[in-house]
Amino acid sequence: MARTTIDELKKNRLAAMTADERAVFDETYEATRLALDVGEKVRDAREAAGFSQRELAARMGTSQAAVARLEAGGVGATLTTLQKVAAALDLKVTVELSAAS
Repeated sequence: MARTTIDELKKNRLAAMTADERAVFDETYEATRLALDVGEKVRDAREAAGFSQRELAARMGTSQAAVARLEAGGVGATLTTLQKVAAALDLKVTVELSAAS
């Protein structure tokens, strides 16, 4: 018998959700996706600047663990945190809003 793939499990679970459950899922999924995207951009900028997590943390006045959590998407970055990252890397923060797909 064939094993169920993760995509099949997801499809089955989503199909079984009520409209309210699906709305909560979609909201949580988008928030998680955004946190991961921001974390990836922070990591890419840090690496392009040639800094370790520890060096970036020192420039931001925070801990290496906090930078690691941010880069991993484990926390939603506040604008204040992003401004600290940008200042530490001699960059600026820009925000772009676009049509939902």
